[in-house]
Amino acid sequence: MPEITETELKAQIRRSDFSNFYFLYGEEKYMIANYARKLIAAAGGSTFETFNAQRLDGDSADVDRIAAAAEALPFMAERKCVAVSDFNAGAVRAREAGKLEELLGTLPETTVLLFYLPTLSFDPKRDAGWKKFLTRANRAGCTVNVKKRTADQLAKTLCSGAEKRGCTLSRGTAERIVSFCGDDLYTLFGELEKLCAFVGSGEITRDTVDRIVVKNLETRVFDLSKAILAGNYSGAYTILDQLLVQNEEPTAILAVLSSAYLDMYRVRVAVESGFGALEPAKHFDYARKEFRLRNAERDAKRFSTQTLRRSIGVLLEADTALKSARGDRRLVMEKLIARLLLIAEKGKTA
Repeated sequence: MPEITETELKAQIRRSDFSNFYFLYGEEKYMIANYARKLIAAAGGSTFETFNAQRLDGDSADVDRIAAAAEALPFMAERKCVAVSDFNAGAVRAREAGKLEELLGTLPETTVLLFYLPTLSFDPKRDAGWKKFLTRANRAGCTVNVKKRTADQLAKTLCSGAEKRGCTLSRGTAERIVSFCGDDLYTLFGELEKLCAFVGSGEITRDTVDRIVVKNLETRVFDLSKAILAGNYSGAYTILDQLLVQNEEPTAILAVLSSAYLDMYRVRVAVESGFGALEPAKHFDYARKEFRLRNAERDAKRFSTQTLRRSIGVLLEADTALKSARGDRRLVMEKLIARLLLIAEKGKTA
């Protein structure tokens, strides 16, 4: 059976029209865990859950134990569900792989066997073991690649989540939450819970989001880059001080700051070469992050290509200094900010 979509999976759960085997994997771990809960509840039922909805930890379960659970009959029910989390099927030895393949090909009609990866990740293009397992899994039942959501999808999900909690959230405000927190649904729903608890009921306003939501490292460092580009000396050093006081690693701060400058440089070179601002997305990893290129296009307009090159040069020097452990790490970052501010001030095109 070929890979199915999330929509098809939800339809099967809703109709109780189950395959004997499911494999849920991919980048969006929150949704993988969510689908697993729904599948276990629907396929395992609520009668004698200890027998009919068995959960095994992939770290401690071997193929023999999984097979014993899967081959046992349900207890006073039509079917049973055996759910195995984070089983590293791509790394099993040849003998175990053979037993697993045999199990998948001979599952009882009364069993729904679920493998799901709520934390484990893999790349089937690079990992031959997982590639083979995916082939077996597609023959045995249904596989679902649960992918990261786009910014629009995340905003829509937050609006729906707020409504279920008795609050209202505009699309624009939801997009602001996403811009602060990134695309991790665990983080986003954590912030939404906090916002709904604070508001109680009614509208979650932009001002409330600005006061309550905790920005992730990437967002705070992009704020740092904006302050530098705007020539805001006080603002830039205030943000840097906050990041260091909160024990953010200087190397991590530098990595995000460098990516902001690389975004601008890539966009500038693309536009100068007669392409659009989104051209770098065809050559670098900007999947679901195209907004960074649009922001970079806006910010880069004020600076010459040479200015951006000089900035990237001092970022590289700071990276070398941090990784070679030469001098005080805080001082390295403070000197970097000073140099970037001076380059930005001298390099404005208008």
